[in-house]
Amino acid sequence: MFKRKIQMGGTILKTARCPEFQTPEGRQLAYDNIRRHEIDALVVIGGDGSLTGARIFAKEFNFPIIGLPGTIDNDLYGTDSTIGYDTALNTIMECVDKIRDTATSHERLFFIEVMGRDAGFLALNGAIASGAEAAIIPEISTQVDQLAELIQNGFRKSKNSSIVLVAESPVTGGAMGMAERVKNEYPGYDVRVSILGHLQRGGSPTAYDRILASRMGAAAIDALLDDQRNVMIGIQNDTIVYVPFTKAIKNDKPINQGLLDTLRRLSI
Repeated sequence: MFKRKIQMGGTILKTARCPEFQTPEGRQLAYDNIRRHEIDALVVIGGDGSLTGARIFAKEFNFPIIGLPGTIDNDLYGTDSTIGYDTALNTIMECVDKIRDTATSHERLFFIEVMGRDAGFLALNGAIASGAEAAIIPEISTQVDQLAELIQNGFRKSKNSSIVLVAESPVTGGAMGMAERVKNEYPGYDVRVSILGHLQRGGSPTAYDRILASRMGAAAIDALLDDQRNVMIGIQNDTIVYVPFTKAIKNDKPINQGLLDTLRRLSI
């Protein structure tokens, strides 16, 4: 089974959020079903929402659960990378490479929206990987006017074209919000918008993601055999670590300021 599925994305699990599980009655029903099927433990794969539900369920029923960080946003604390992040990042890079051909040909300013409602990891690292001029991310939107900074310091009319990656967050306003601002505040620029959307959530996993998921899956089984519970499997400095649910969920994962500085220097 494992060898037949490793080349497929996580959507093969066909799982989705269950509104009933958000209620005590729904979780009780889930627990009753688990006991009826003689399930002794759970391995929960997902992001902040999934692991939050796992933590609550484990506490209410004293049930052993191990979490695996599966989210393209890469926003879970305690792990350098999450399952699916590298695949999404490579998809973004490939899409931006194609869009750049058009941007260069027509001398335009392109805003490309990528996922990351609360975290700018995809936008920031996608911008570096694709050679984009800037990334507009929620982590620093409350600190500086990123669009004004881009226009005044980064983007020059002497350039044939510029590409800016924008996290879809309401904090940034998204790519459409950025384009509208340019239209109103800097009408001299020819602006286009491309929203990558669910392209980022599909496709065959990269080699890195396949290896990461395999290592984390094996570590989850080892953790259960060692009677560990209520921890998320993470990876730090290429070493498997065990992160308590409370830390993984409640702590914010910081953006690497050095990467922001690198992007600014490369765009000059």
